[in-house]
Amino acid sequence: DDDAQSQGDRERRRRQHAHAEPRHSSRAHGDMRNATLATCALNQWALDFDGNYERIAQSIALAKAQGARYRVGPELETCGYGCEDHFHERDTETHAWEVIGKLCEDKELMADVAVDVGAPATHRGARYNCRVFIVNGEIVFVRPKRALADDGNYREGRWFVAWTRVNETESFALPTSCAMYARGGDGTVPFGDGALEFDDGSLGSETCEELWTPDAPHISLALNGVDVVSNGSGSHHQLRKLDARMNLIKSASGKAGGVYLYSNQRGCDGGRLYYDGCACVAVNGELVAQGKQFDVSDVEVVTATVDLDEVRSHRGAFQSMSIQASNVPRIPFIRVPFRLCDADSTPSAPTTTRPVRFHIPEEEIALGPACWLWDYLRRSGASGYFLPLSGGADSASTAAIVGNMCQLVTKAANDGDETVARDIRRIAQLSDADPIPSAQKLAELIFTTVYLGTDNSSAETRERATALAKEIGASHLSVVIDVVVAAVVGFFVMVTGKTPKFKVDGGSNAENLALQNIQARVRMVLSFLLAQLLPWVRGKNGFLLVLGSANVDEGLRGYMTKYDCSSADVNPIGGISKSDLRSFLRWGANNLGYPTLALVEEAPPTAELEPIREDYVQTDEEDMGMSYDELGVYGRLRKISRLGPVAMYERLSKVEWKHRNLTPREIAEKVKKFFFFYSCNRHKMTTLTPSYHAENYSPDDNRFDQRPFLYNVRWPWQFRRIDELAAKTEAKR
Repeated sequence: DDDAQSQGDRERRRRQHAHAEPRHSSRAHGDMRNATLATCALNQWALDFDGNYERIAQSIALAKAQGARYRVGPELETCGYGCEDHFHERDTETHAWEVIGKLCEDKELMADVAVDVGAPATHRGARYNCRVFIVNGEIVFVRPKRALADDGNYREGRWFVAWTRVNETESFALPTSCAMYARGGDGTVPFGDGALEFDDGSLGSETCEELWTPDAPHISLALNGVDVVSNGSGSHHQLRKLDARMNLIKSASGKAGGVYLYSNQRGCDGGRLYYDGCACVAVNGELVAQGKQFDVSDVEVVTATVDLDEVRSHRGAFQSMSIQASNVPRIPFIRVPFRLCDADSTPSAPTTTRPVRFHIPEEEIALGPACWLWDYLRRSGASGYFLPLSGGADSASTAAIVGNMCQLVTKAANDGDETVARDIRRIAQLSDADPIPSAQKLAELIFTTVYLGTDNSSAETRERATALAKEIGASHLSVVIDVVVAAVVGFFVMVTGKTPKFKVDGGSNAENLALQNIQARVRMVLSFLLAQLLPWVRGKNGFLLVLGSANVDEGLRGYMTKYDCSSADVNPIGGISKSDLRSFLRWGANNLGYPTLALVEEAPPTAELEPIREDYVQTDEEDMGMSYDELGVYGRLRKISRLGPVAMYERLSKVEWKHRNLTPREIAEKVKKFFFFYSCNRHKMTTLTPSYHAENYSPDDNRFDQRPFLYNVRWPWQFRRIDELAAKTEAKR
């Protein structure tokens, strides 16, 4: 359609949409420019167009009820950020614009407010990740993303292209579902890199990744005099990440002055990531409003009243900025008759500054995976969770997270969240007349734990599992599975005529591993059997989701049996290190009401798959040949620092472990041992249970850590070079 327009028609539209310079400087001196603005955190779900529409509409209504004249929402909120290859389907974009059309159709909802929503848009044969600006129910501007996220968990370049024509706009023919809502009535709006100019202020935007880039759009917008910059984001939770994000937000509004609104998704939208909200508003480098980072509510609106004249004053006192602003390339301004400040009411006082609210890592572990599990449970159609509870640190951490999930949702329901209350009653199979249960009672209804013991299990782990399940309120079973293990081993003996033995009884390493693995795999089979049939046994409908509990360090080392209890439906701790989990256990014993967690943390980690003898007790770190703390170091150097075997040896010997009582040859052997086991077990990552992403050195093969799974595990060139360096260093000493 665009190509069919005459050159003269396109030029006329360009002049109409892009001629304006900021005009609010000519206002009367006595006018006050106090604007109430809103940002939000929405729990959107990929391809849930009905639900996404309802949450967007609810956030707009709440923003207006709080006096806001502008509302910004998360990235791609109409369709959900995590659609992935569904973005290649034309339906996804079509339905996203149908959501926008339905919003514009609601005249009462969209009256007297400017709204900024995220949606995909195809323009001249290229698909863009866009912000769509709607004022008084009319679409006025579409702004495509200039810098795409293409690292770590993100693959935006697979589905979108970046807009590279800086400071340029074109005419865009709106999809049929929205053409009638174009300002001007001809079905077209400006599309490209520009900003909106209102009667009393100006508004520009950037999207998620653009905040993190060196040449961030907010700098150019500020130098062009734009008062307010918004950011619709889809940013995931990662332990200890929030301070980096908040520093960027404060810097974005502080370095060049201005108001910065940040919106984000919050929740699990269908994948491994948990988007952690924290919608906020910053003015001239100071935070004035901040939403929750973790919550089970679907919609949160954060508003702040800001003095736009404070922005001008801040910039006016910054002389070097004024000099740069005088010769910066000009961006196109789209003139829209609308006031950010409500002229019909007494201006509210500006919102005062406040400190940033950060959670400690232990709180992040308690809250993030718990909210992720709640979203997964309520959207999966399952009737609860099932966990093989061994009494060890990993499964105890998973159990505590589920217990905290029950605490969070019952509190939200009792505080008046009707959506959470409905979900609780549906999942727990309660009637509308039933009261919201206590957290412990809810755990009894939707959370089953089972201790799957063998002759190799200790009384201590059995007792810890039982005590912890009681504290949480879970429905708990304690069973012995030796009869099943014996039947499988007996079948092998019958077929081969050979009887395998454990190492402590004189068996070979192959026999020892096989006997351990069969116990672990039997536990997996029995777990899925019980999860599928226990609701039926109890006279209920549905099924239970099986929870895994392997930590990120075990995945990195491959210290797990393929297709054992690490093979589950979901794993809330698969992206968390052992050291962080142990800190969480100590914290949870005092703060979650589960004192048994302290006893679990004090016990040495053990798989309990080999027979216990007076002179031998199996432990994880002895089995692995390295400590969990060392694994954390290897993991960060391998992934975050991007070091191969030789570079890792040099970093450890010269920096990280320079003062440890280790010889160069001992460090060399440790590095070689790690890379040997990492590479020979890498195939296990291809079947890794979908895990909550929380750690930047996760070995998740699905997308975050894409590497081969068939290696030359001897690493001959690299290991030979390490040996040469170690020998050279020792010779010098």
